[in-house]
Amino acid sequence: MFRKVLIANRGEIARRIIQACRELGVRSVAVYSEADAQAPFVREADEAYLLGDAPARESYLNIPRILEIARRSGAEAIHPGYGFLSENPEFAQACAQAGIVFIGPRPEVIRLLGDKGAAKRAAERAGVPTVPGYNPEHAAAPEELLHAAQQIGFPVLLKAVAGGGGKGMRIADSPDNFLELVESAAREAQNAFGDPRLMLERYLTRPRHIEVQILADQHGKTTHLYERECSIQRRHQKIIEESPSPALSPEVRDALCGAAVRLAETVGYTNAGTVEFLYEQTPDGERFYFLEVNTRLQVEHPVTEMVTGIDLVHWQLRIAAGERLEWETPPQRGHALEARLYAEDPENDFAPSLGTLVAYHQPHLPGVRFDSGVETGTIITHHYDPMIAKVIAHASDRETAIRRLVNALEQTVVLGVRTNQAFLIELLQHPAFREGALHTGFLNEHPVHAAESQPPTEVLLALALLEPLTRSTSRATVRRDGAGTSIPSPWETLGKWRIK
Repeated sequence: MFRKVLIANRGEIARRIIQACRELGVRSVAVYSEADAQAPFVREADEAYLLGDAPARESYLNIPRILEIARRSGAEAIHPGYGFLSENPEFAQACAQAGIVFIGPRPEVIRLLGDKGAAKRAAERAGVPTVPGYNPEHAAAPEELLHAAQQIGFPVLLKAVAGGGGKGMRIADSPDNFLELVESAAREAQNAFGDPRLMLERYLTRPRHIEVQILADQHGKTTHLYERECSIQRRHQKIIEESPSPALSPEVRDALCGAAVRLAETVGYTNAGTVEFLYEQTPDGERFYFLEVNTRLQVEHPVTEMVTGIDLVHWQLRIAAGERLEWETPPQRGHALEARLYAEDPENDFAPSLGTLVAYHQPHLPGVRFDSGVETGTIITHHYDPMIAKVIAHASDRETAIRRLVNALEQTVVLGVRTNQAFLIELLQHPAFREGALHTGFLNEHPVHAAESQPPTEVLLALALLEPLTRSTSRATVRRDGAGTSIPSPWETLGKWRIK
């Protein structure tokens, strides 16, 4: 095992990796921007080094500076987390050239799977079903794409070959404005990825988004840890994830997971990764199609850990250090769901809500896990993703897990910024969600309108004044007119402030 690992990331994922390092007896090295100087992950690491100013290009995307700190600190490996440089083949290559282990796949594998067209061709070589479409190896002219779309049949989906996060993606319902959509998608793809190439796929109207977690060691063994359902999305961004999927039969689950393993073996994959699929139920039966591969740890990895008992970050480190996967896929245990709690304003088209967290409190409940990178006093800035926490609940069955997750969200206190807390609670309690009738257009079909409710200013002021009295005990007693009255602590009061 490594003696020291540098974490090229921030926030909750940096804390998650620090925790894993501590449990494995590995010293952790944090790197941080000026904006994160007071962040919890900086304090919790064994060592911490300033990268640069707040903008990501001057800090968390600064490859030469990260490698310089790795050499100076004596780090033997770098964990990229997710986002930032985690799927950057040039960064993985630079680590290798510097004699530092990149905790992830080899650079050539990241490069291959980062190209959606090349990844789709690799899936076809592995015998994995793909969505019918047009996948040229060259940069296709708009008229060529139009001809292909007419052959496929409308509606079709335009996708950026180098894309991700919904950028460079358009739905064309007819030939009428197809060329304008091509121009718009290519321009967005060029701006976002430096690559304007587009591909076409038949548009699936109500698919589920289901992904398979894989692990592969450096000795030829690849295994899976089942699937996660990630169909609840807004603007192609996941909101709720769960495992197992409420839709899959045992036979389809086996086929889906087997396809993910075959693809990983075909490309020589190592370490942790996720193979994503679209799944649909038609009158002719169940079908699934390859979508893409994320060559990193996923945001939603905790739901897999909850249902399998496997610590994915531990195994990322152990595989990178050369250890073998000497166990078989364990059985799934119960059901787990994750909700992404964000500082964003649902009443303003979910725009980020910036400011200082005047209060942040997460309850301690059975079967509930919080992965968070913030604390009271944290400033939510425009420089980074405004995630506050991932809230994960596990239980023996889906319905109980949903209730646990709702209860945890109701008792979570976030003051100072607006959040999607009420939105998540309403979504989880929606009858169609409870029934498991999920698809990627769920929120278009079932709009969720939940206005955030905050305690009145007078209540917040009273709680702030009372906090010193209740800091060491769960309840305090005050006297009025000679009678003793027991009142709850500020956290207990706020946690029970119901969102209407």
